[in-house]
Amino acid sequence: MKLIILDRDGVINYDSDDYIKSPDEWVPIEGSLEAISRLTHADYRIIVVSNQSGLARKLFSIDDLNQIHQKMLREIALHGGMIDAIFFCPHAPEDDCYCRKPNPGLFDQITFRTGLPLDDVPYVGDKGCDIEVARNVGARPMLVKTGYGQKTIDAGQVTDGVIVCEDLAGAVDHLLD
Repeated sequence: MKLIILDRDGVINYDSDDYIKSPDEWVPIEGSLEAISRLTHADYRIIVVSNQSGLARKLFSIDDLNQIHQKMLREIALHGGMIDAIFFCPHAPEDDCYCRKPNPGLFDQITFRTGLPLDDVPYVGDKGCDIEVARNVGARPMLVKTGYGQKTIDAGQVTDGVIVCEDLAGAVDHLLD
């Protein structure tokens, strides 16, 4: 079985500078749910990783986050896909924790819980911190132009070896073709 790791906001769903604070604010990016379904049917184990500093900022509660994730999982299931696990960092940037991307803590948890190495595992994100953590843990960085992806490109944060795709559907096309 193959493994893929996806960032959430800006990759699966639209992002917001005001944070995604409720299930109503969670809106999938066109084609992302179908892309996850394609991965599921291609025998990928799909793991989502996400910084969720809105928890530390008290913009939403853990119950709100769980409801957002339940909506995401339901929507994905309705399209024939499945997420195997969700890992998130609840800390603010100033907390200087080990699990906030680009630190490797969430990825260490994935390795510990799955027993799978992350060497060359595709990691799809939309920010420079996603590229950085993928490189730090030996994963294969893929950047989508959705979310903050185009800003990441414009800021010159895309280095050699990063695969750039229009969106998650394009990233899945790249992997499965």
